[in-house]
This record gives sequence, structure tokens and C-alpha cells, in this order.
Amino acid sequence: MRGHDSEGAERLAPADLDAGLARFGLDAFRPGQREAIEELLRVGRALLVAPTGGGKSLVYQLPASLLPGTSLVISPLVSLMHDQVEALVAAGVPATFLAATLDGDALRSRMRGIAEGAYKIVYVAPERLAFPGFRGLLADLACPLVAVDEAHCISEWGHDFRPDYLQIGAVLGELSGARVLACTATATPVVRDEILERLGLPTDTPQLVHGFARPNLALRAREIESGRERAAAVDDALAEAIGRPGATRGCAIVYAPTRKTTEQEGERLTRAAYRVGVYHAGLGGDVRERVHRRFSSGETEVVVATNAFGMGIDRPDVRAVLHLAPPSSMEAYYQEVGRAGRDGEPALGLLLISPGDLPLRRNLIERDTEGRSPDPEVAQHKWNLFLELMRWAEGGSCRHDAILRYFGDEAETLDGCGRCDVCQRLAMPADADPETVTLIVRKALSAVARIHGRFGLSAAAKLLRGSADARLESVGLGQAPTFGCLRDHPEAWLTRLLRRCVTAGWVAFVAGGRPMAVLTGSGRAVMRAERPARLLLPPGVHPGTRASPRRGGRAGADGPELDTAGGRIFEALRADRLERARELGVPPYVVASDRTLRDLARLQPHTPDELLLAHGVGPTKAKRFGEGWLRTIEAARGRD
Repeated sequence: MRGHDSEGAERLAPADLDAGLARFGLDAFRPGQREAIEELLRVGRALLVAPTGGGKSLVYQLPASLLPGTSLVISPLVSLMHDQVEALVAAGVPATFLAATLDGDALRSRMRGIAEGAYKIVYVAPERLAFPGFRGLLADLACPLVAVDEAHCISEWGHDFRPDYLQIGAVLGELSGARVLACTATATPVVRDEILERLGLPTDTPQLVHGFARPNLALRAREIESGRERAAAVDDALAEAIGRPGATRGCAIVYAPTRKTTEQEGERLTRAAYRVGVYHAGLGGDVRERVHRRFSSGETEVVVATNAFGMGIDRPDVRAVLHLAPPSSMEAYYQEVGRAGRDGEPALGLLLISPGDLPLRRNLIERDTEGRSPDPEVAQHKWNLFLELMRWAEGGSCRHDAILRYFGDEAETLDGCGRCDVCQRLAMPADADPETVTLIVRKALSAVARIHGRFGLSAAAKLLRGSADARLESVGLGQAPTFGCLRDHPEAWLTRLLRRCVTAGWVAFVAGGRPMAVLTGSGRAVMRAERPARLLLPPGVHPGTRASPRRGGRAGADGPELDTAGGRIFEALRADRLERARELGVPPYVVASDRTLRDLARLQPHTPDELLLAHGVGPTKAKRFGEGWLRTIEAARGRD
């Protein structure tokens, strides 16, 4: 177990923390900040998960400014290092940073200053840890605290894995007397477990998760069919959030999926008279810096950018974050949309979805990189991350509560935010008919079974609609019983229904020149009525077949919320997963995903056969881990 100087916690009394806070020019701590600092000082280690703009930096900056010696902050964001060092120096805290952007003279000068103890806080990029000279310098450093910022980058299960982060565990081993704080804005339970594993921290390390509730954000997801419809949705959202061009009601960020789309949308909005900046990695460094500076200073009303823009942005009056297409994961989405409304005032987050998103993402995942095909497990992992976001986009319960459950911040769930589009729909009269929903879903899945591995979703939609199609005729499906079995529904609606079946895990794609739809094992079980068809139908169904979520329902993307006993079993399974991962020398997600553990906690199986009912548990995993899972579940159940 990592040791620490227990006397340090006594030296930093509450009065010391208050004085340190005043030194930073602040009147009060944000919710959870003081508690996080006190826990770090008391235990000597902590994992802090709080959203973008949640004040994580103060949790390590304040104690680092007060503790004797030089504290180390590992961060991948050079611009953020620069800004934070400037702010620290302005507050009277000696600080510096080391990064590849510095010339040789500046680097040597700062290294000398570190050796002489001239700084209280030193920021370093993770790649710096590979330099023997720097590691030698650390060996002689009196280091009371190491903060690992963007800690999710150490996780291969996370959305932003960076190999340089894998060196941090060895560095911490060489600084065994230092306190350790790992910080991230986006980490699900399985990612948090992997962070502890990679950093070599004990399983009982306090995990502090708070601040994800952002009820001032009106989160919405909208399906679009054309470029014209996308433009109209963006224009409407900008008019609602920031008003007409020049209205000085704040600013907006529009995230585009490609550089080309970024340029095109930037030109379109410029023609609409907005003051627009365009930002992507293909632009020169001076151009990107100018866009960043003008946005920060308030000169720009709208920035249209790829996901290369935004890290380190701290403008409080971002009134809208619009996504022209879904990003790669829930983590990436919430990090980006969380840049809106940091001042606590109302703000808008709009995610646009189109029919091509699923196959396009699958193609991107399967695409060769540097002449090599992606590892199948890595590709499947990235696909699962994307599906989690698409499940969320499909709706069904309060969008904020679904996000809070996804990140494990159950304590802050809102029982409905009242602002998101789902809550708005929940407030309207509903007419759900479970039997009709089941019948429609089973018919849809039967169409996928007919075209299994031969065609995409559009062919399945035509089969259900009974539309003439040469592909269907060529394989004799024009005479199949399924042909036209849902002819009362428009083809576009049927395509949306099939996409929801994909996000439910009932339909998948096989790689190839064009992704072909296949029926999964669970989809076959639903089609055969061996499993229930729990699905919210797309809007626009004919009367009598409309299905809307009922008020009070709080089911997330991976099933109903756990009760108290289920939550206790889930946490016990998490601890068991981390121990198994350490024994096998593999990341925790290789043992089981969070969705699998939640399913096990809900089902509470008693026999090996019952384990197979859980998501992601096949005969191989049941044989390898099942006995231990059953023991863990029984032990946790016995505490009632």
C-alpha cells in the first residue's frame, strides 16, 4: 500500500486551507473541493472524477502550494499547462512547466530551477517521463504530491488512451512517499478500476465522483435526414441560444465530424453574418492560436471545429454546444457538451444524428491504419463505446439522469431534469402498448434475419415496407412472408426502428466494403419471444402503436437502476474484477464490462447456467470467472 507522510495532514489544518484559498483569490470552495483535499491529505491517495469546469485543478494546486517540497502535475495539455502556470505565478505560487514546445536553453534553465527547489509546482507532459535525465532529477526531488490530470488517458478501455501514460505507474513507484491524486472529467467504473490498476494504487483508494449534474444544460438529440435539415436545426439552435448575429448574448461551439464539414459549415454561418472561427488540426499553428485567442477574448460568436478544439477552454458564457454528428463515445460527448453553461446560466446542447452514422462509425473503426488492420478486440471495444452514446441518444429516460448513472454519480440523479427533450416528452400524454411494440420489434428482427449478412439496414427497411428492390428480388425475398409485414409504416421510420435495434444490441454489422446487417444471439432470442422486446419506438407512429416512456421510469441504457442490494453486489463485483485483473495482468475490462457486472447484480444468479443470462457472459467467461462471481454475489447478498 502506498505510504504517505501522515504528519502532513496535521500541518494543513482547516485554517491553512482557508488561507490558501484566499491566496488563490477565492472566497469559498465549490461543492466537494474541500472534502476532496481533506481526503487526499488524510489517506494519501484519491481518484477524483468531476466534469469539465468542476474545479479539479484547485484540489491539487492548493495542497501543493502549502506542502513542503516540489509537487508534480502530469498533464497532456500544453496550452493548459501554460495558462495554469501563469495563473499560479500571478497568485504568488512559484511554478513552471516542461514540454517539447520549449527550446533547449529554456528547458535546461527550468530543469536547474527544479533541482534547486525553486518551484512549488511543476507541470510535465507524460512523454517527458521517458527521458532518463528527468527521471534522474525526480530521484532527488522532495515531492509531497503527484497529480495525474486527464487520468482516463491511461486506460485502454477509455475513449482517449495515450501510451505515454503507461509510464506513470513506474514513476509513482520511484516516488513512493508522495501523495497521489488522479483526476479525470470522464471515467466510468470500469475505467476508474483500470486507472487504479495502471497507477498501482490499492483497491480501497477513495473514489470521489461528483459534479456531473448540469441541470442548466438543456440536452437534446435530434434525428435528421438531409443537409438542409441539419442546417435548419443549427440555425434554430443558434437563434434560441445566442440570438441574431451581433446580439452579444454569448457564444456557441459547433462540432463537426470532418475538416471538410468544418470548413463548409464555417462558410455557411459566416454568410449568415455570425462572427465565425474555424478550427481543425489541418490548419497552421498560428491560425489555430488566433482562433483560440479571439474566442477566449469574446471577439468570436461561433467556433466551428473538430474535436481538436476545446481542451483548456474556460469561457463561461458558451450558451450552446452543437454536434453535427455523434462523437466516438459518451465520454467524448459529455466532455465537449460540458463546455456550455459553465456560468450556471441556461445553455443548450444539441446532438444531431443521421442514418449514415452507424455504418460510417463502423467503417472508421475497421479502417486500416498504417497498413495494419485494427485489433478485433480494440475495434469491438470502440464500437461498444459508440453504441453507448447512441443508446443514450435514442432516449427513454431523463438525459441527465442517464449520464449520471453512466458515470456512476448516482447520488446526484435528478429524478428528471425537466429541461431535456426526453423530460419534455415525458410531460406529454403517452399511449404505450407493450404488446404492439413487441410485435413490431419481432417483425423488424425477422427482416434482419432474412437479409442476414447480405445487405444493410436499408434493404431490411424495404423488405418490411414491401418496396420493390432488385436486391431483394435477386435472392427471392420479394415473395417472403416478411415482405410488406410493416407496410403501414414509412420506410424512414422503419430505418429508425432498425437503428434502435442496433443500439439495443439485437442487430450488428459485419465488416466489409459496406457494413452488412446481422442478427445477434440476443436479437434472435427477442425475435423468438425468448426475451422481452424493451424498446421505445421512434416518434411518428400511427395511432395505437405510439410508444412513449412512462413518467417515473428511470431505466438507463443498460437496464433498470439498481436497488440498494444490487448496488452493493455491483461494488463487490467491481472489487473482485480488479483483483482478477491484477492476478491475470490484464486490464479490468478484459474480465468484464460494467454492463455485465450490473446485469449480474440485477439477476443475482445462483447457478452457472443462470450466469449465461447476463449480458456479455458466454460459456468461456462463465467457466473462467463464474465460480468466483457466484461466491462474490452470495457473500454480498449475505450481508442483508
